[in-house]
This record gives sequence, C-alpha cells and structure tokens, in this order.
Amino acid sequence: MAITSEKPKSDSAVRSFHVEFPQEAIDDLRRRIEMTRWPEKETVEDASQGVQLKTMQALSRYWANDYDFGRLAERLNALPQFVTEINGLDIHFIHVKSRHEDALPMIMTHGWPGSVIEFLNVVGPLTDPTAYGGRAEDAFHVVIPSIPGYGFSGKPSTTGWDPVQIARAWVELMKRLGYEQFVAQGGDWGAIIVDQMGLLAPPELLAIHTNMAGALPPELWKIVTSNVLGTGYPRPTDLSVEESKSYDKLDFFFTKGVGYGVEMILRPQTLYGLADSPIALASWMLDHDAQSYDDIAQAFVDDEPVDGLTRDEILDNVTLAWLTNTGVSSARLYWESKVGFFDAKGVTIPVAVSTFAREIYPVPRSWAEQAYPNLVYFNQIEKGNHFAAWQEPQLFAHELWASFRTLR
Repeated sequence: MAITSEKPKSDSAVRSFHVEFPQEAIDDLRRRIEMTRWPEKETVEDASQGVQLKTMQALSRYWANDYDFGRLAERLNALPQFVTEINGLDIHFIHVKSRHEDALPMIMTHGWPGSVIEFLNVVGPLTDPTAYGGRAEDAFHVVIPSIPGYGFSGKPSTTGWDPVQIARAWVELMKRLGYEQFVAQGGDWGAIIVDQMGLLAPPELLAIHTNMAGALPPELWKIVTSNVLGTGYPRPTDLSVEESKSYDKLDFFFTKGVGYGVEMILRPQTLYGLADSPIALASWMLDHDAQSYDDIAQAFVDDEPVDGLTRDEILDNVTLAWLTNTGVSSARLYWESKVGFFDAKGVTIPVAVSTFAREIYPVPRSWAEQAYPNLVYFNQIEKGNHFAAWQEPQLFAHELWASFRTLR
C-alpha cells in the first residue's frame, strides 16, 4: 500500500515515505462500488433522514466511472512525506520547508472525516506566500501529520491515543524535526488537539490558531450537551443577538446532527460496514454537518462545487480512508476522547481565532475573549465552511498570514 525508502536506524528515526496503491486494491474498490445494494429513497424531500439517495448514487456513478484513481497518490507524492515512531506508533506526516528566510514552523492538524487531504491546497500559499499575493515574511515551514488511526499513521492497538496524548506527540514531532519554536493550527479534531497543546504550553509553542474555537462557556456547554439526551434544559435568556444565533446553531447540531458522533463515542467497533462497503464509508463521512453536506451534495448532484470542495477533492479523502481501511480506526478517536468539542478548555498562551460563516457554530467575539484571555487575533469571515482549508484555501492562508504576524 505504501513504501518507505529506508529502514529505521532507531525508534526516533525519521524515514522518507512514498505512496503506492496496488491496482488490485483499486479494482476491488470499483467492483464493490458497482455491486452496491441500494435502499429505497428516503420518505422526505430534504436531508432530515440523513444522506440522500440521489447524492450517493451520483457519487457512486462518478467514483466508479469518472474519478481518476491515480490522482491521490500523485498529489501526495508531490510533497515530501515521512514516518517516525512516537510512543510505539508510526506517525505519517508531510513536511514542506519554505524557501523564505525566517519562515515560521507550523504544525497543522486535520479532523474527522478529514485527513491530510484537507491541507494539500494550502501548502503552496503557506510555504511560498509571494507566489500567492502574500509577503515573504508571512512564510511557514509546514508539518501536516496524520492523526493516529487515520491515513498512513499507525492504528493504535491499545487504548490511550486521545487528544492529550496526540498533543504531546505533536510537540515531540516538532522537536524531533529540530524546531525550537513553532505554532500550531487545527480545525475539528485538530482544533481540540491544538487546544490541548495550548494547555500543555511547552516552551517551544508560541501560539495556536483554531478555526473551530473551543469557546462555549461552561454553563452553555452543559445545556447543549444534556439536550442530546433529551434533558430539556430551558433556553438561556441572557444572550446577545450574536450569542443567541450561535447557541441556536449548536443546539440544532447537538439535537439533530450529531448522531454519527454519538455512535462513534459509544460503539465505534460496531461500524463494520465502513470496512466492507465503500458506499457505507462514503455516506458516513458525508454525514458530518448540515452545511458541509449541502455543499457536497451540490457538487455531486448538480456538478456545481462550492468553491474548492469539488467531487475529486471529496473522493480523494474518501478513497484514502477506504484504501487504508481506517473507517473504524479513525472512529475510535471519539471513544478515546474525554474532552468536550466546543467548550472552553482554559488555554492561556496566545491564541488566534478565525470563524468561517457556515461553521458548525459562528464564534462570538465575547465568547472567544472569555475562553482565550490571550486572544491575539480574531476574525469572522463572511464565507467558508467547517472544512475551511479544504474549501477556501486562499482565504484560509490569508487568515494564517494575519494570525501570526505579531509573533514573528
């Protein structure tokens, strides 16, 4: 499935890595797509019952007949990739150094159902900003690891690989690469992991950037999470207009849109279909949040992608998960984690927050300032979605250029 070009000399060795997918694995994937046994159409005209039949059948047709299965390995192999063992587990990562002097080292962490694919289109603007309308002094050296259980990183065979341990591993990775000072960025699970890095506050970590801020006040976090169980706490009455809008979106997500998360928190091993059916895997990965699903459905059903979230980009991500058989192993991160998704964690190091218009919840500045007392940058962007780097790579790069200028 993948080839490392050298044997490790020690447990801490950094080995180069090359992707190669056997043709028989691709042929088997296409065969399984074509043999899908479909259910009947949903009994409603919207997505309230889940991922719609027309979306999945359009995805299936394109995946089996038109998708270029060679593009995934080609895109990955165009960038320097490596593997190193940390705490007994192989960690796969992309590492691209900038040609610009004094570039700032940055580690970037994806989420679920994402992968390093989310960041491929921002590597150029971040490492070579002058080629994309930026300034040389905004350049980064970029490190993009695959979370354990995702992509080409190892699959944990014992418990313990939660966001806290991953945060520690990322600090070790950056030190192993020789970076004495660096920043960290993340969205989705990546946002939770960088919050944990911020709590660890190692001396090498200058600041973090998040595009899914853990900013929800504790009393509101208690209410929205309890509503998943139907507790029915009354809606808060002392919120501003902006805070009220954010609360309503979070309440909707927790009561109507997080069913997949509950299953993975409680029973990830039950999801055998993710290892046996590519269509089951794809539909599970599409059912993340309503706004993202709307954009993905538009790309497949209408062939009208919303900015950079094209059919090929989406299928690169799903194909990677299928060919590495990481549907279940990635789901276990939900079971492992004992920290909240959106609640304030108590980070006191410098923090930059970007909140995109169609994120799961738009972060009010008032909550961000309470959650991150050392808030060095805050911006609300008028477009963009949960998968901001993937869908809006140029906007996302601009946010990171601006976020860390005062720290260089």
